[in-house]
Amino acid sequence: MKLIDKLTPSNKKIAKYYIKQILNSVDLLTYIISAITLFAIIYQHGFVINAYQHSVLNGILTLSWIVFLFNSAIHAILDSKYDKKGISIIKYILSISLYLTLIPVIFSEPSGENIIHSLWAILHSEIYLEMLIGLLSLLMLSAGIMKLLGKRTNPSLIFASSFFIFIMIGALLLMLPRSTYTGISFIDALFISTSATCVTGLTSVDVATTFTPMGLSIIIVLIQIGGLGVMTFTCFFAMFFMGNTSLYSQIIVRDLISSESLSSLFSTLIYILVFTLSIEAAGAIIIFLDIHTTFPGYTIDDEIAFSIFHSISAFCNAGFSTLPNNLGNYMVMQNHNTFFITISLLIVFGGLGFPILVNLYNSACYELKHLMARIHKRSNPPTRKVHLYNLNTKIVIMMTIILLALGTATILILEWNNSFASLSVEDKFVQAFFNASLPRTAGFSSISPTLFSTPTILIIIILMMIGGGTQSTAGGIKVNVFAVVLLNIRSFIYGDTRVTIFHRELTHDSVKRSNATLIFYAFIAFAGLFLLTIFEPEIDVLSLFFECVSALSTVGSSLNTTMKLGVDSKIVVITLMFVGRVGVLTLLSSIIKQRNNSFYKYPNEDLIIN
Repeated sequence: MKLIDKLTPSNKKIAKYYIKQILNSVDLLTYIISAITLFAIIYQHGFVINAYQHSVLNGILTLSWIVFLFNSAIHAILDSKYDKKGISIIKYILSISLYLTLIPVIFSEPSGENIIHSLWAILHSEIYLEMLIGLLSLLMLSAGIMKLLGKRTNPSLIFASSFFIFIMIGALLLMLPRSTYTGISFIDALFISTSATCVTGLTSVDVATTFTPMGLSIIIVLIQIGGLGVMTFTCFFAMFFMGNTSLYSQIIVRDLISSESLSSLFSTLIYILVFTLSIEAAGAIIIFLDIHTTFPGYTIDDEIAFSIFHSISAFCNAGFSTLPNNLGNYMVMQNHNTFFITISLLIVFGGLGFPILVNLYNSACYELKHLMARIHKRSNPPTRKVHLYNLNTKIVIMMTIILLALGTATILILEWNNSFASLSVEDKFVQAFFNASLPRTAGFSSISPTLFSTPTILIIIILMMIGGGTQSTAGGIKVNVFAVVLLNIRSFIYGDTRVTIFHRELTHDSVKRSNATLIFYAFIAFAGLFLLTIFEPEIDVLSLFFECVSALSTVGSSLNTTMKLGVDSKIVVITLMFVGRVGVLTLLSSIIKQRNNSFYKYPNEDLIIN
């Protein structure tokens, strides 16, 4: 029983107010210390530090340890929600792990080599304390973002701000001395960080020769976070560790990840992470088996790291590669069609979108259950569902197949005797499929786009503009939007007042948002092109337009233009990548205050159009 429960009702109300103020103050202090601690850990591992700096950083870690102990104790004593219903089992485990660090403080080191001495040594080690405090710091900051959602802060603003914060943190991390071999300027670090977080793939420096293994690790973490979505990561950790959150927070998270209900919210977050890790793991295994013994001087660890990096980069549609000349490196261009097909399929799966993958998974589970019931001839088989796949899934799957088939056939025909002339027939088909998958917004390159004919480049630009599925790792206007625009045009041509597909009528809001998305995309692409033509007058317009579309669609392909850009042009491309990943409508809704719906109508009147 809490102490407050023993007070009278009148005193209890006053006590609750002051207790809430105390807990909020303690949490605010913990948020600040958490941020400082994370920066201290980063500084310790990113710089070559001397003994004095090491002692200062250890002091910060010790201070953070004291603050977390105080925070945990004060919540356990005063917080009425600190029970099994209000906090997850994981938080209990972390709290116990934190309290266990008091053992080396209270008890001296035991003598002898035994289990007790080993346990004492682990609890006393700097690595254990650093990992625990780092994890608790991430937990606290995630919980802080969830509290912002609970206070009805504009979720679009939080979403856009989260990407911006991660980009800035990534840029600072890439500037650490241990991240590069010879150093990097801030604008290039910001460019690479934006490209990685926004899963684009455009690079202003040569990634393979500029970044150390630590720098590449930072890049791949930014890619993974950006691919899944900053808010998906944040919400998952907050809900996983903190347990229950406010109803409003859960509603916002549900809308962010397109969960069907609040009851399936956490399971949907689990699906997203499990799907991602499972597909990436399967891709990494296939890549490893195909490239094993391909690269001279590569150890097993190097091959594993290569496989994991490229699997994550492909599924997240990032297009980053650790190879010089990207995937056009001569060592993978010969006898490695399995590698290119695997990369292509990872790109396609990443471009479908997580709601689609969840729907496909649920439908596959249902079909398997129904099949098992028929095999075992159960007397009461499960009722057959009529609509296994939702409308969004049907549209995305249909458009993906059409775009891949048309893209592959067109590129194959146009480049058969051009850039594919020196390839075998099998390689031509594989490279056509691979290069048709890339505009779904993965910026890999096996054959330099500069070798493609102009018609092929125009086809690639169109595919880049369309992009992948909504809420996927891909960019572009999205295939959903493109399909709705085409359906709207069809309905207009046939004189139909409704927009329909698969015996379903699309809402007016869906049609309106799709048209707005397409118009905003065209306007921003033109604005970017206009600025680049001013800053880079010596580069031809087609190359600049290709660069703008690639950046805005978060593709990452380039006609060898990116490294020629000046500082002003890089800022323009950085802005295009950010806007393309966050979304134009999301960015505008985070800035412009939304109006309430009016309960009145103005008289209708037609305009003379065409």
